[in-house]
Amino acid sequence: MHSLAKAVAPNGYTARLMLAFLATAGFFYVNLMPAIVSGLINGLGFSNQDAGFIGSLNIYGAAFGAFAAIFIIRKIQWKPVALFLLVVLIAMDGFSMLIDQELTMMIMRSVHGFVGGLLVGISFAVIARTEDPHKTFGMLLFVQFGLGGLGVMLLPPLVPIMGSWILFASLIAFCVISLIMLQFLPDYPVQIRDPKQIIAPVQKRPLGFAIFSVFLFQAANMALYAYIIDLGEVAGLNLDSTISPALGVSAWLGLAGSGFVVLMGAKFGRTLPILGGILITAAATFALHYSFHEWVFWLANILVGITWAFSIAYLLGVCSEFDKAGQMAALGGFASKMGLASGPMFAAFIVADSDYGQLITIATVLLIAAAFISLYPSRILDQQSANESI
Repeated sequence: MHSLAKAVAPNGYTARLMLAFLATAGFFYVNLMPAIVSGLINGLGFSNQDAGFIGSLNIYGAAFGAFAAIFIIRKIQWKPVALFLLVVLIAMDGFSMLIDQELTMMIMRSVHGFVGGLLVGISFAVIARTEDPHKTFGMLLFVQFGLGGLGVMLLPPLVPIMGSWILFASLIAFCVISLIMLQFLPDYPVQIRDPKQIIAPVQKRPLGFAIFSVFLFQAANMALYAYIIDLGEVAGLNLDSTISPALGVSAWLGLAGSGFVVLMGAKFGRTLPILGGILITAAATFALHYSFHEWVFWLANILVGITWAFSIAYLLGVCSEFDKAGQMAALGGFASKMGLASGPMFAAFIVADSDYGQLITIATVLLIAAAFISLYPSRILDQQSANESI
């Protein structure tokens, strides 16, 4: 795509911010999931179950879209394709404002998810072509947690006043901003690697454990997160004064969780940080049984916000370390999205009558299982690191 706009420096912070927006545009609804599920329930009168299904189908579509991107990224000119996908997302979010039927919304958001997932997959591949891509992923977390926190704080109180269309309007606004930024991004051509390079074989068994742990961890967290607004309201908490501020603050503090990972790295190994992070997540999740205490709801959400970002960063890192070529890291990302999609789908069958006690208990058990499943792959990596340092 030949743009009249002058491209920014390919590895500068401005380019990293623009790439972060582009990668977030197709998946931003995940960061707004509590607001969207609550908005579908309160704004359109959808049932708890149908609202959860819609959220899940949106993410399932994204998972398969991101997976499909792996097979096309080397065969396409990414900028014209990204432009086309952004326009399609804007159109589909616009049409979503007009829908008031559950089945139609499910179909629309499934296709929307696939298109958005394609955009995310293409964006991730482009980010991998930058120098120090971890810096760009750090910017990506900043955009997702920062703006996601703002969204879950501001949008839910607006739905009763303005209607559910405001949710889709916010997604359109994000895509429009990304569309403008796209004009200033350089081309980032594919870097040809040496075909003679020797690559160590993938360690499939521990990788499988790591990927399963990622799936369980993400599913358990999103099962509750998708319904956290309704859970708080059922517990008797006020949306404007307690629920939305608590969710916004916890999302922003997720930045601290990812920051801890950057600072710590593998200094203390992987086993203890992962085990500690997930078990704290499980304890905070179980505490949601006592959400009728305002301070418990605040503390539980803040702890989950920090440890969710902290733990998933380590878990995805473990997945990537079992494949020196970096190819299976994409599979870890796919497992993450499948978990994020499966959580609300699973929860929808349980919370049809707004009984959240059983869901909280099951999510806690799944988190504990994820922690202990992660022990096998993380200990293998720690032992390998110890042997290499001798």
